[in-house]
Amino acid sequence: MNIRNGVIEDIFRDRGNTLVTVSYSRCQCNNAAEDMVRLVVGPQTKIFSRSGQEISVDELRVGMTVNASYSSAMTRSIPPQAVAFVIRVVDSPRQENVVVGLILDVDRRNRSFTTVSDRSATPVIRFNVSEDTRIIGRDGREMDFSQLREGMRVEVRHADFMTASIPPQTTALRIRVL
Repeated sequence: MNIRNGVIEDIFRDRGNTLVTVSYSRCQCNNAAEDMVRLVVGPQTKIFSRSGQEISVDELRVGMTVNASYSSAMTRSIPPQAVAFVIRVVDSPRQENVVVGLILDVDRRNRSFTTVSDRSATPVIRFNVSEDTRIIGRDGREMDFSQLREGMRVEVRHADFMTASIPPQTTALRIRVL
């Protein structure tokens, strides 16, 4: 099986195994639903950089665009898991603004929420959520804005700009529940 232009969503290392979760579209059509697969990267997996040089799994990063070839024998888990044969990096992630924090409050009427983070230069931020914002649950499935709750730990990729208000506001591009 093959993936073209998939995006690495998560990398998990445990006891010598590396699991690389990749989201991809089966069809390059507008509004095509995205699928996910968790690739099991082992010593036999060949990984290549954009320039064609062989690289180690440790050089893979979340946000990279990859092409992959993997086994058709997959688990029935969500997302399914399969052994990766070849992973080729197509593009490295652009520098993104990412905040990891706890949701303090959710404003359902205005489709926004506020987070607090101890690792960010701006500890409290209000995120505005559009209809295009992807929200990914802990299980790797898409979820609805109405399912966000106070106290959830989230990773938010957001726009480059922030308002000068208190707290500053920006647009959430992608939300992942941790």
